[in-house]
Amino acid sequence: MPSLITGVVCMDCGQPIAPDPLPLTCPQCGSGWLEARYDYEAAAVAWRDGLAGRVTSLWRYGELLPVTPRAGLSLSEGWTPLIPAGPLSRELNHHGLFIKDERRMPTASFKDRQAALTVAYMVERGIDECVLASTGNKAAAYAAFCARAGIRLWIFLTSNVPGEKLRELALYGAEVVKIAGTYDQAKQIALDFAARRNLYYDPGANSLPGRESFKTIAYEIAEQLARALPGSAPWRAPDWYVQAVSGGIGPLGIWRGFQELYHMGLIDRLPRLAIVQSEGCAPMVTAWQAGQPTATPVVPQTRISVLATGDPGRAYPLLREACLATGGTMIAVPDGDAFRAMRRLARMEGISMEPAAAVAFAGLEHLIASGAIGADETVVVNCSGHTFPAEKHILEDQYVLDLEFEQTGVETSAHTQIVEGLGAAFERLEEQVTTVVVIDDNPQDSRMIRRLLQARKNYRVFEVNDPRDGLDIVRQRKPDLVVLDLMMPDLDGFTLLEMIKADPAVAHIPVVVVSAKTLTAADRQRLERYAESLWQKGSFSTRDLVEHVVSTLGGNLGDAPELTRVSEGQVAAASKDDIATEPPPLQTILVIDDERRDARLIRRLLEATGRYQVIEAYDGESGWQAILEHRPALVVTDLMLPDISGEELLERLRDDERTRDMPVVVLTAKDLSRDERDRLLQKIISLFQKATLDRQALIDSVDRTLGRI
Repeated sequence: MPSLITGVVCMDCGQPIAPDPLPLTCPQCGSGWLEARYDYEAAAVAWRDGLAGRVTSLWRYGELLPVTPRAGLSLSEGWTPLIPAGPLSRELNHHGLFIKDERRMPTASFKDRQAALTVAYMVERGIDECVLASTGNKAAAYAAFCARAGIRLWIFLTSNVPGEKLRELALYGAEVVKIAGTYDQAKQIALDFAARRNLYYDPGANSLPGRESFKTIAYEIAEQLARALPGSAPWRAPDWYVQAVSGGIGPLGIWRGFQELYHMGLIDRLPRLAIVQSEGCAPMVTAWQAGQPTATPVVPQTRISVLATGDPGRAYPLLREACLATGGTMIAVPDGDAFRAMRRLARMEGISMEPAAAVAFAGLEHLIASGAIGADETVVVNCSGHTFPAEKHILEDQYVLDLEFEQTGVETSAHTQIVEGLGAAFERLEEQVTTVVVIDDNPQDSRMIRRLLQARKNYRVFEVNDPRDGLDIVRQRKPDLVVLDLMMPDLDGFTLLEMIKADPAVAHIPVVVVSAKTLTAADRQRLERYAESLWQKGSFSTRDLVEHVVSTLGGNLGDAPELTRVSEGQVAAASKDDIATEPPPLQTILVIDDERRDARLIRRLLEATGRYQVIEAYDGESGWQAILEHRPALVVTDLMLPDISGEELLERLRDDERTRDMPVVVLTAKDLSRDERDRLLQKIISLFQKATLDRQALIDSVDRTLGRI
C-alpha cells in the first residue's frame, strides 16, 4: 500500500512543503510542528469496505502513513487486540468497556509504533546514530528497533527510572546516560549532546513520523470495534477514548487518526478524549481545570517515572482543543489509586500492566463514578507496558553512565534553565562516553589496565576475559579504542585483531596490543599492519602507556601524577603505588528516612565519593538501634519519621553520652519556620531542604565534618 501523502504544511506559519524527502522542520520558520496531508478521497475509496486480507500490522494503513516500511525492520508491530472487559465491567457496573491491549507490542508499549516509523525514516535518510530523552517506554521501543536496524542509540533518562528498565535498554545495546535531574533537563542535555556531536536528535511529540504513527491506534480501534459490535459498519468510533498521558504525543496522534476517519466519512462521530495524569505530575490537568490555554511546567513528584514529564509544551493546547471540541476532559488521580487499579486489573481480568497504564484505569473509575461517562457509552482504554526483568549478571559492567550537575537556576516558562555547573557536567560526560574495551584472559591484567586508565581519566572501560565475548562487545559498543592481549585460549589475539579489522563497522577502531608474548619478526610485521602500537608486558612505563592511550583518544594527561615503571613480570605485578596510594578506610554514615527512594539516593551520592559506606534505616527506632550497633561517624536524618519525630531522635542522641558528640545532618521536606530552623541548627551541623537540595553542597558538608577536605 504506497503512501498517498501529497504534501506537508507547517502548523505555525502555514508554509507548504514537498513531502519527499520527508521534512522534520519547516524551512521557512524552523518549526518542528508539521502536518502531513494525504489524498483522502483515494484513501476513502480503498478503505470504505474495510481492509480484510491486509497485513495485520500497523503497515496495513500504508496509504495514510508518511514513510514506507523497510525490508527486515518490522517486528510485527501493531494490530494489537481490542479486548471486551468482563469482570471489570461488572465491578464498575458499566458495559461497553474495551481494553486496547498494547502490551502485545514487541516491547510491550504503544511507543513501538513511534519507533517503527521513526527508525524506518532514519534508515531511509541514512542516519546511523540517534540521541533521545525518555521516561522509559519510548527508550525501550527505540532501543529494540535501532538494534534491528543497526543504529547506535544514546538514551538520556532521569535517575528515578527503575533499574529493571535501565537493564532492558542495556540488553538491547543502547548507550544509557542517567541524569540526576528532571526529565525536561534530560531533554535539554540530550539535545546539546546531539548538537555537539552532530547526531540526529529525536524530538518526541515534535516529530512528524512519531505523531503520525499513533494514528494507527485509532484506525485499529475503529476496525476492531466494528467487528466486536454486531450490525456495525466496517468502521466504528467509541464514545470515549481514555489514556494516561505524560508528554501527550500518543493521544495527539490518535486524535488525528479519528479526525481523518471522520473526514473520509468512515465514522459518524469523533470520540471524546479523557486525558488522565498522575496528581504528582499533572500540568495539563491543572491548566485545564483553570481554563488556561497553556500549561505551566511543574517539577514531577509522582512515583510513576514513565509519566514524569513536567513540561508538556505544545501538546497541551492541541489536546485542549480536542477535548473542548468533543466534550472530553482531563483529570488527575493519586498514585495510590493507580496502584490499586493495577492490582484490580491483574486479579479480575488477568491483565498485568505497568503503573503508568493503570493511571488510565484509575481515571476511568473516577469518570464512571462521577457520571462523566454515561452508562450506555462505549469506552476504549489504552493498556500498555510491562515489568520485563533483565538480570544484572547478563550485562557487562558500566552499562549506565551517571551524569550529575549543580543546579543554581529555577524553572521558567516552557523551558528549564540549565545553569552553572552544566558546562563542567558536559565535559565529564564527554570523557565518560569515551569507551575503551580491554580484552585479556587474565583478569588481573585487565583489571590493572582498567585501573591505570580510570585513575587518570573518567573513561568507561569494559573488561572482557573471553576473546569471543570481546569481539561481540567491540561490534556492539563500537568503542573508541581496544586494548588487546595476544595469548588467549580458543581465539588468539592475532586472529581476533584480524577479525576486527575485517569488519567495516569497527575496522577504524585503534587497537593497542599489550602482551607478554615473545614476538618473532613475522609476528611484529603482522601486528604492524593492524595495531596502533605494541607494548611488552613488564618492560614499559605505565605512564607512557596511559599517555599513549589518552593521546590516541584525542586527550592529554595534564598534571596527572607520575606513574612508576613496570619493571618485571606481567602488568598485574605493578606495585600498588602505581595506581594510587592506599586510600583511608571508609567511614560509616547512617541515613534515616522513611522515604526509601530518598534514603537510597543519599546513600548512592555518598558512596559514589569512595569515602563512605552508608547504612539505611526507615524509622526512628530502627535508626536508633543502628546508631548503637554501628556507631556511625555521622547521621543524616529526616524530621518526619513514622514512629518518632526527627527532633525526638535528636534529643535522644544529645541525652546519651555515647552519642552526644555524633554529628547530624537534617534533610527534610518539611516547611520550617525561622524559629524552628534556628532551634534545629543549635543541635545539628547543617540543614538541607529536599525540594532544593544542592547535592554537592551536602557532600561538601559531610566531607568537612569528617575531615575529608
